[in-house]
Amino acid sequence: MPPHDAAAVRLAVSTVIFALRPDSSGRPVLWTPLVRRTRDPQLGLWALPGGWLPPNEELEAVAARTLRLTTGLAPTYLEQLYTFGEVDRSPGVRVVSVVYWALVQSDEAARAVAGPNVRWVPADTLPALAFDHNRIVEYGLWRLRTKLEYAQIAHAFLGETFTLAELREVVEAVLQRPLDPANFRRTMLASGRLRETGERMAGARHRPPKLYRYETAAAAQTREPFMKERPAS
Repeated sequence: MPPHDAAAVRLAVSTVIFALRPDSSGRPVLWTPLVRRTRDPQLGLWALPGGWLPPNEELEAVAARTLRLTTGLAPTYLEQLYTFGEVDRSPGVRVVSVVYWALVQSDEAARAVAGPNVRWVPADTLPALAFDHNRIVEYGLWRLRTKLEYAQIAHAFLGETFTLAELREVVEAVLQRPLDPANFRRTMLASGRLRETGERMAGARHRPPKLYRYETAAAAQTREPFMKERPAS
């Protein structure tokens, strides 16, 4: 294959969004929104939200704008994930994509734009996507599962305050495996990452559980998550 013309290399910005939503059995799993391509190349295939990088707009601003235009979402957690620039990842013109990832709470995800060209799918069971977008989502899942604690990612799914049971449910849904409640409680309380709010969950029967929040300063000093997984080979 002849080399790409250097002058024809284009920069794009895409975003991977993760939200916890129930599956058909009611179990919370990670979902991601896709948009249908309405032009060639790969017309009709599903892809990640994104667009070209204008010469006068910042990368994160492009990610936020294209995300808002395609899905209606404006997540508070938006972070650069990785840059994908393999030579043959797009036919014709070479495309280098700066990919961001966003985490949204389930109630925010429920307000996302719905229509024939926007579709939410379970992130671990994707259809065949355009370009290398399956690989991008897989990389995002790996990053999410390996930096769950020290980046306060669970907080992005839960909001400002939460119970230990809610936090465990998020971690279990992300890691796709059950955790021992007593061990999880001891680990989290000993981590220094959580602080009691002095309040309890309203409306709970019997003894209402305590509400916690992340201790931002402690979390910022912690660089090693208490659970690690390696990417699939």
